[in-house]
Amino acid sequence: MSKAKVYFTKEITPQSMIRMYEAMGVKLPGKVAVKLHSGEVGNQNFLRPDFMKPIIDYVKGTIVECNTAYEGKRNTTEAHWETMKLHGWTEIAEVDILDGKGEIELAVPEGKKIQKNFVGANIENYDSMLVLSHFKGHPMGGFGGALKNISIGLASSHGKSYIHGVGDVDAFWTSDHDSFLESMADASKTIVDRFGENIVFISVMKNMSVDCDCCAVAEDPAIADIGILSSTDPVALDQACLDLVYASKDPGRDHLLERIESKNGVHTVEAAADLGVGSREYELVELA
Repeated sequence: MSKAKVYFTKEITPQSMIRMYEAMGVKLPGKVAVKLHSGEVGNQNFLRPDFMKPIIDYVKGTIVECNTAYEGKRNTTEAHWETMKLHGWTEIAEVDILDGKGEIELAVPEGKKIQKNFVGANIENYDSMLVLSHFKGHPMGGFGGALKNISIGLASSHGKSYIHGVGDVDAFWTSDHDSFLESMADASKTIVDRFGENIVFISVMKNMSVDCDCCAVAEDPAIADIGILSSTDPVALDQACLDLVYASKDPGRDHLLERIESKNGVHTVEAAADLGVGSREYELVELA
């Protein structure tokens, strides 16, 4: 597989989000879903609506999310809507809780651990998708980036349990860890296969706590902000983000790396590349 292009800027502004989208040279067609993280109530690190609004407006997108599978303020459609309102997302764009009225099954026959993925049924209403990811650590996945955003992020509440449990929803907290990471890779393939060329990715390396935006109580970031990246390839994008963390000279880098490495976070990238979701080989194109 040829090297993917990953675009990078150190400038972290709403305007830079648009520049990074334009750099990919893609115009998303039809009705555009914008996948982002609504942020758990109490979390201080999630990216705010005022930062995301210009790029969402630019693509005329609808914000999409799915309910969680654990206790919190996003585990039911009603609670999730309240969180969306509380955090200001409903003020900047149309919002769609994709699994609010059910789920659909997407097949992944070549999956390493799971052969089906359950996603919010309303995904069928969209022609294309812009995936806005906040790169940061994660208590289970090691890190959260583009691949996690389209796998766990787009899975229905039941689908999240299915991925975490590696096909057994009752094994949410007890499944083999690397098998869980491979299940995320399997799920990501269903989304990339569904949208084909009509899905692109932007990742923001800012407020990079070791904890995810899904944590109501999260650690403050220790590593300095790095920048914004974009690519049509989620594997290359996640790999580039990891490489930039390793290359960072900031003393807080080791804190984030300990979380990533302790959970073997890179394995999701390895598994997704092996499935053909994308390539770990990339060319980093830095924009001033």
